[in-house]
Amino acid sequence: MGNLYRFVEPVLLLLLRTKGQSYGYELASEVPKYALTDAEIEVSALYRTLRQLEQNDCVTSKWDVEGSGPARRLYALTARGEQHLEEWVTVLGHMSKSMTRFVSQAKSTVKNSKPRREQAKTSAAA
Repeated sequence: MGNLYRFVEPVLLLLLRTKGQSYGYELASEVPKYALTDAEIEVSALYRTLRQLEQNDCVTSKWDVEGSGPARRLYALTARGEQHLEEWVTVLGHMSKSMTRFVSQAKSTVKNSKPRREQAKTSAAA
């Protein structure tokens, strides 16, 4: 998966699946509710991700010129985007299980063992 910003992608796909269509600023305001990281997602990264999703045929966008004020880009999920969301759900499900196993093992190891420094001191004293 690489970059943490990559984890904004499934959130955007889910939001668009739920909402049907949405403006970028609306998505930006809702991403923190579902974020898969504690890191703050920069708005520029969100728009880059939307552009990449559009280039990969997962999202479409069109200019909304209705109403007063400047034109706004309206985003919607494509059939390919639906498939990509399903792929993310599978990948994140596997990651969740792996992370749960890791955390459980790490907690058990930390709880049941002395820190390495103490082990080294004990060995040196003997």
